[in-house]
Amino acid sequence: MEAVKYNYIVIEGNIGAGKTTLASMIAKEYNAKLILERFDDNPFLPKFYNDPSRYSFPLELSFLADRYRQLKEELVEQDLFRSFTVADYYFMKSLVFSSKTLEQDEFSLYRQIFYIIYSSLPKPDLYVYLHVPPERLLKNIALRGREYEKSITADYLVGIQESYFNFFRQNPENRYLVLDVSNIDFVASRKDYERIRETIFAAPVAQGINLRNF
Repeated sequence: MEAVKYNYIVIEGNIGAGKTTLASMIAKEYNAKLILERFDDNPFLPKFYNDPSRYSFPLELSFLADRYRQLKEELVEQDLFRSFTVADYYFMKSLVFSSKTLEQDEFSLYRQIFYIIYSSLPKPDLYVYLHVPPERLLKNIALRGREYEKSITADYLVGIQESYFNFFRQNPENRYLVLDVSNIDFVASRKDYERIRETIFAAPVAQGINLRNF
């Protein structure tokens, strides 16, 4: 097996891209510490999908606080029995989603709060972004059957994707590995998973945006 070159990797992507699945598969294979986002118990999430204008600000603030609390706790604790840490989200997710859900004046305030907190968190060695077209994302979302996700539209997913890449371009000092997984299925195919794994770990990734197609 390839030598791991990172201490902290984040798997990012749009809703339904397979972030949690891939992060879990990598953690199992490499005996890595796994950090998964906690969102199912957020009381504002179902309300937001039914009435976005009313619940967007409290939703984004609650996510901001919970993500910061979780990452601060998880990343401070050292696990000597794990090879590295892999997470299915990073704190920047708060900025990505809030840019599409908040009004401009709310987002300006939110952005100030975000960057104050963001500077105090450890940064990942590598951001892996799973790129999936909106049509396939909608199918994945339908398959997992979460009631509150039924109102998600293709336009909303396109907006989230654009927000991710805006963050990447505005923070070029980070290492972003964008994997276009449109034509593979790393869940059903072991071979596809191994191709992704090798792409992540086999060679160093340069700063900025690095695109890989399969």
